Amino acid sequence: MKQQDKPLTGRIALVAGATRGAGRAMAVELGVAGATVYVTGRTTRSTVSEVGRATETIEETAELVTAAGGEGVAVPTDHLESEQVKALVDQIDRERGRLDVLVNDVWGGDHLLDLAFATRMWDLDLDGGLRMLRLGVETHIITAHHALALLTRRPGGLVIEVTDGTKEFNRRYRESFFYDLAKVAPIRMAYALGEELRELGCTAVSLTPGWLRSEAMLDTHFKVTEENWRDGIKKDPHFAISESPTLIGRAAAALASDPDVARWNGQSVSSGQLAREYGFTDTDGSQPDAIAYIMEVVQGGKDADASEYR
Repeated sequence: MKQQDKPLTGRIALVAGATRGAGRAMAVELGVAGATVYVTGRTTRSTVSEVGRATETIEETAELVTAAGGEGVAVPTDHLESEQVKALVDQIDRERGRLDVLVNDVWGGDHLLDLAFATRMWDLDLDGGLRMLRLGVETHIITAHHALALLTRRPGGLVIEVTDGTKEFNRRYRESFFYDLAKVAPIRMAYALGEELRELGCTAVSLTPGWLRSEAMLDTHFKVTEENWRDGIKKDPHFAISESPTLIGRAAAALASDPDVARWNGQSVSSGQLAREYGFTDTDGSQPDAIAYIMEVVQGGKDADASEYR
C-alpha cells in the first residue's frame, strides 16, 4: 500500500473497548489507515470479563490491527478503574508522546439487558441497571477525563463517542430505562466535549452503527456466521438491513482521516450516513442505512424493502 493510502501513518489512536464487535472493527480499520492503535478491554487470553465470551481477546484485536497494516498494542484495562486508565494514558504518553484519536467504545452491558424490553423501571433489577450505567457511561467519563489532557496537546485531536442510535433515533424511548439512559448519554457527552474542545482545535462526535452483526448477534441471537448471515432473515426479515462491524470501522477511519472533521463537531452521526458522505462501503459493497430504514419503514410504516436502503 502506498503512503498516500495510509492517511493515519504516524497517528496514535486509543480504542477503549476493542475486544470485539464495533470496537475491534474500528481498531482494525484505523490500522488499515496506518495508525498505531492501543486496544483495551477486560478479556485477554488469560482472563474473561463478566460478558463471558472467551472467544475474543484484546491480544487478538492487536494482532489484527498489525496484520491490517498498522501497529496494534494490547493493554488490559478495566475502564471503571481510574488508576488503570491513568496508567494506560501515561503509557501512551511515555511511549508515543501524543494521542490523536480516542474512540470511547466501552460497553459490555448486554448481559444485563432485559431483552423483552417490557419490564417497568421499578420492576427491573436495580443493581443490574446501575451496573449498566457504570459500564456504559461512567467508563466513558473516566476515560475521557484521563485521555483528553494528552489528546489536546496539539490541534486536530478527535474523540469518537460510540453509542447505539443517533440523536434523532433516540428521541423515541428505547423501552428499557437504564439502557435508554446508557445510550443517550454518549450523544450528550460528544456534544458537551465538542463545546470544550472547539477552542483547542479538537473535535468530538457521537457515532453509532446500524444493526450490527457483532459476534454475539451472529452466534447467539441468530445462530449464523458472517458467511451465511442472510439465513438470519428467516428469523427476522428486518435483519436484511444489518451491517458487518467493518462499516462502522470504516466510518471511524474516515472521520479520523478527514482534515475537515471539525464540521462534525458535537454532532450525532451513523455508519450508514457517513458511508454515503465519504463513499466507503460495507464488505459486500453495499451502503446499508439501518437507522433510516428502522425509522421510516419499521417505525414509520413506509412501504419499502431493505434493499432500497442498501
